[in-house]
Amino acid sequence: MQRTPLEDWIVERTGISRRSREALEEYQLRKIMETVQFARRHSRFYQEQLADVSVISWENVQALPFTYPNQIRRDPNDFLCIPQRDIKRIVTLRSSGTEGEEKRIFFSQGDLDATIDFFQYGMSSLTDESDRVLILFPGASCGSIGDLLGKALKRSGVVCFKHGVITNMEETAKCIVENGITCLSGIPIQILQLSRIKTEIFQKNIRKVLLSADYVPEVLIRELTERCGCRVFTHYGMTEMGYGGGVECQALGGYHMREGDLYIEILNPDTGQPVQDGQMGEVTFTTLTRQAMPLIRYRTGDLASFSPVPCRCGTFLKTMNRVYGRLENQMQICGNSFLHFSQLDEWMLPFSELLDYKACMEHENMLGIEVVFMDGGDFQETLNKISKTIQEKIQRQYGCRMQIRFTRKTNQQENCFNSMEKRKFCR
Repeated sequence: MQRTPLEDWIVERTGISRRSREALEEYQLRKIMETVQFARRHSRFYQEQLADVSVISWENVQALPFTYPNQIRRDPNDFLCIPQRDIKRIVTLRSSGTEGEEKRIFFSQGDLDATIDFFQYGMSSLTDESDRVLILFPGASCGSIGDLLGKALKRSGVVCFKHGVITNMEETAKCIVENGITCLSGIPIQILQLSRIKTEIFQKNIRKVLLSADYVPEVLIRELTERCGCRVFTHYGMTEMGYGGGVECQALGGYHMREGDLYIEILNPDTGQPVQDGQMGEVTFTTLTRQAMPLIRYRTGDLASFSPVPCRCGTFLKTMNRVYGRLENQMQICGNSFLHFSQLDEWMLPFSELLDYKACMEHENMLGIEVVFMDGGDFQETLNKISKTIQEKIQRQYGCRMQIRFTRKTNQQENCFNSMEKRKFCR
């Protein structure tokens, strides 16, 4: 089995003298110290946040104050570390919460180039010059995720087409056939919808899939693997990381992280203390090479764990298990219990007639679910089965009863709940 290409890239990029955790962690500690000094010198936020901080050991790193998303929303310019004239891209992330505030993330050309490098090496885990890749992310503007991914693939000699997010299944299917597409890179729920609506085209043409921009339900991976015969790779990243965070190797056992550019921690969400490998916690990161907007101990709200065993590919890099979901993406039910969106995915998405859904807790014992089904069917029997499945699972796991109220959307093309935003419970 091929070792993850990220290992060679990270060794070259960091200049470490030997391939080992110890050498890499020495580099990371040195870069954290440099990042703290750089941010304190150039960022208004970190001038105050880090005024009395000196980093000389890992113990000091774990004592550094956290950075939270609402602090960026409050004044993104306070995080800026380079002159405005040197900013090459600004990404505005709109909150779906009650605050309604926007979060702006700044990129220098060096930040964008580093992401292209990461994408180039990461994509070589699954593509080669025989592949023809369809990019189903926004790619029209310079520096967008689709644009950067396209540039990375072209560097490797891989033919690619920037299609953008799926808005019309017929057009996407036509593009696959006309261009001999063998590999898709896109949003998980959209890829699932495409495979269900255009099953024959999908099964005939698509050999590999890269899923990103949201957490990936295990049921989705199983369906694309078993029913469509695809090798399914997943990528984890967020805009604040510089888009790229980690990607699976050919072992398909979790993400190898961009450890030359990011220091990743998994922390207990309540105490802020590190958890043991294998234990679920909140992903927290420090950027090591970002120029425009370095972030120190940034709390992502994503839930994941480090694998306690080495990857089968043989790398010395850590493996982060697939992201389970977001801390905010759970609803209180049955008193003091919590239902996570990812659990609902595993219960609902196995029903192949279903294309998408969103869920709201209407009151303590009533779960409202808005569903999108395939066109041309009644599917009342499927609704009954879904309702029975959810009720039985909740009864078994939480010991209480839950009523389910369904609302159906009828036009699959217009009403799929897909976007670049993470899927979540409505509030």
